[in-house]
Amino acid sequence: MKIIVLDGYTLNPGDLSWAGMEALGKLDVYEHTAPEQIVERAAGYEIVITNKTPITRETIDALPDMKYIGLLATGYNVVDVDYARQKGIPVTNIPDYGTHSVAQMVFALLLELTNHVREHADAVRGGAWSRSRDFCFWNQPLTELAGKTMGIIGYGRIGQQVGVIAEAFGMNVLAGSFRPGRGAEQNGVRRVDIKTLLSESDVVSLHCPLMPETQGMLNRETLALMKPSAILINTSRGPLIVDEDLADALNRGIIAGAGLDVLAVEPPPIDNPLLSARNCIVTPHIAWATKEARSRLMDIATANVSAFLNGAPVNVVN
Repeated sequence: MKIIVLDGYTLNPGDLSWAGMEALGKLDVYEHTAPEQIVERAAGYEIVITNKTPITRETIDALPDMKYIGLLATGYNVVDVDYARQKGIPVTNIPDYGTHSVAQMVFALLLELTNHVREHADAVRGGAWSRSRDFCFWNQPLTELAGKTMGIIGYGRIGQQVGVIAEAFGMNVLAGSFRPGRGAEQNGVRRVDIKTLLSESDVVSLHCPLMPETQGMLNRETLALMKPSAILINTSRGPLIVDEDLADALNRGIIAGAGLDVLAVEPPPIDNPLLSARNCIVTPHIAWATKEARSRLMDIATANVSAFLNGAPVNVVN
């Protein structure tokens, strides 16, 4: 079998090995592939691996040798999965590789917003502590998480892990979902509707998939339900939030802060209002990207291909 990876750079910028995949067939890896290059590059390959390079209906029709599409991610909206199914082409994803890494990033963002570590460290480097008459100083309010309420929208694997960490900080946990009953119940976790969660939570963390009913779910109307002291964290999907509405809510003090690892358009245009919004931290979609998580992703992607070659595909999304 001939295997092509269309955009392997973000998974493996050089610190991992493709050896496992190479053992399964003739492998060619491209760091990036532009949409207009897909058909030329993938012609004649039975196994096509993609992360964010789109595989459309037209692309599928133009690649008659393609028998399998493997995603290097959990989300699969870049592939026309319904048309692939019609053509008898299984599409697989990586369902669970970054749970701990993403949950860790939630609290990295949250702790920066509550303790302002970088800002205080920069002030010390700039000499502010050396000039202080007191043994300590702070230039932003400092907030304790114990006793606060963490609202988790989307209580799957990652949401549950965020809940475990929140409880370790002494937080109360609310779980809300657009799919009632999804995810395991845990002691001390109260399930509520989304409006109740938004109004009662001191921190709201998003962990739901991008679907028609969740796209733009945090908008002018729903953000207004949150406490003025509340913080919003998004390590899930950027389009869950209407960027302009969140920027306006931050600048007007409707909510207190936001920590975002994802945006509606990535990379964002330089004029995205969230890049300059008050008390808004934006990181470049890196919650998934610890070496440990990427190593698991590589192993699962290789196992997916191996299972397909053995006639028993796994993690099929179509």
